[in-house]
Amino acid sequence: MPNVNKTSDLLTIEKYLPHNFLAEKIILSSLLVSSEAIEITLRSVKIETFYFKNHQELYQSIIEMYSQKIPIDIVTLNTFLQDNGRLNDIGGTQVLTELINYVPNLLYLEDYIKLIHDKFLRRSLIKLGYKIINSAYVTNISLESILSDLEVDIFNITNQIKIQKITSSAELFSQVFLELKQKALKPSLSGVSSGFFDLDSFTQGFQKSDLIIIAGRPSMGKTALALNIGSNVIKNSNFPVLFFSLEMSKEQLTYRLLTNETDITNLRLKTGNLYKEDWVKLNSSIKNLSSLPFFIDDTSNPSIQDIKSKIKKILFEQNQLGLIIIDYLQLMQHSKFGTNNRTQELSQITRSLKNLAREFNVPIIALSQLSRNVENRINKRPILSDLRESGSIEQDADLVLMLYRESYYNSHESSENLNSIDNVELIIAKQRNGPVGTVDLMFDSSRTKFLNVESTD
Repeated sequence: MPNVNKTSDLLTIEKYLPHNFLAEKIILSSLLVSSEAIEITLRSVKIETFYFKNHQELYQSIIEMYSQKIPIDIVTLNTFLQDNGRLNDIGGTQVLTELINYVPNLLYLEDYIKLIHDKFLRRSLIKLGYKIINSAYVTNISLESILSDLEVDIFNITNQIKIQKITSSAELFSQVFLELKQKALKPSLSGVSSGFFDLDSFTQGFQKSDLIIIAGRPSMGKTALALNIGSNVIKNSNFPVLFFSLEMSKEQLTYRLLTNETDITNLRLKTGNLYKEDWVKLNSSIKNLSSLPFFIDDTSNPSIQDIKSKIKKILFEQNQLGLIIIDYLQLMQHSKFGTNNRTQELSQITRSLKNLAREFNVPIIALSQLSRNVENRINKRPILSDLRESGSIEQDADLVLMLYRESYYNSHESSENLNSIDNVELIIAKQRNGPVGTVDLMFDSSRTKFLNVESTD
């Protein structure tokens, strides 16, 4: 019998919640006769997916036996339950012997799993409905906070709708062969182009579901590079780009976009010292930029959930996303309440960002500050250990790019020279699925714009 609450309302809810008794029994019976069935089920079924309490207890025990490498059959399971004082909890030996009567057909195991998973999600949705009703009566908590929490619950349910199917090697190799054939007929980058040729040759573009870190010391050009990449993605592929600016306001970013597009220097644009021909450029550029699917959010200290909600909103409106940029990592918080251990919190953030990239199947660029350790070395080129509060940044990132400008450390240069075009090294410090190395770029500080080496003239 299902576990029910004593209150009449919950009793009614629990009594009529969707479930499939027979499918649950057959799945449990399958686990007693096939190790393959155990592996398939453990990958896709949680304990709470089962509706009946004794079925949950049985499944929990099987999981523990499997992790302890104990052989699993009717006899060993009975012994395990008895030794751990759980035999009465599942209804006694009779419940176990009944499983033998359910002859499993392993060919349909995944179908049975889908059946109980569907019922589980329907139960979750019903309970969420009651939670929404009850939340509406709570007046001592802000409506914004209530809706934010409910949105998390809804997202968790929708995220579980698709059970990942086990794919055979034959299917995988067939898929890869078709992809290779297509690439041979029409050579192209496998990912989203950055607009920088040498970088693309190293990375083959930014791959879907990848977490990319762009790191550098303050004022090294991280935001400028990310903004340039975002603009290039939109212009070259027409994919929407979502830019989370945690440091600069959306107005400041707009000025930078105009500077990049018009080639009018930052100083003249900010002061309004414009020539007649500049107004023509501005008018044309504003029309072009206004038509581009470039979205900027400058909310301060957003949580992972805030970012997730806004990604979903843009995806709903645009149906696709080419790139997500977060400027920058150290200004994020993992939750509303945060944690006393900042390194641990940052590790949780990078893991969450990697999960977001996988969930939405879109590359995410996160900017990161480097520690002061780099300043104390003779060779100030950054390395992976310079990542500030690195924690799991290095581990979770698929691609780590580090900016280095020699002129940044040259205190003897005049202000005039500092505004000239500088040589920049973009160090590929880590690439999970490709080579590491260094890409040469040019940086025009007066326009905060990065350029391909061959296009500087």
